[in-house]
Amino acid sequence: MPRMIFLNLPVTDLKRATAFYEAIGATRNPQFSDDTASCMVFSETIYAMLTTHDKFRQFTPKPIADAKTSNQALFCLSADSRNEVDDIVGKAEAAGGVADPSPKDEYSFMYGRSFEDPDGHMWGVNWLDMAAVPPKPAMANA
Repeated sequence: MPRMIFLNLPVTDLKRATAFYEAIGATRNPQFSDDTASCMVFSETIYAMLTTHDKFRQFTPKPIADAKTSNQALFCLSADSRNEVDDIVGKAEAAGGVADPSPKDEYSFMYGRSFEDPDGHMWGVNWLDMAAVPPKPAMANA
């Protein structure tokens, strides 16, 4: 069985966050969702658990950071093409997110953009042509 990843994201409005992630292509798994959490499925191995702040506090004694003013993690999804990168970021913006809060990545072998969800969580979306990646990409020096 391949490894799976579950991102646990605290959200201020669960219904709004669920609708946002559905708009960018994730599906809600009702088996692992209730009025305190939505399990959003991106693929067979990638899940985002959207939780209310009260639910999130059950997992950690640390304070919940405000993702609109601080950043602890950046998440990235792969895309099958440059057009799919643009499509996902466009859907994120149309659903209430912020498009391109970070600079675009544009290389001959890679194209990436970013978006911020309504709670401020930062996501990258990248297309990569592995066959065209040079032995030591210029971006490795950045």
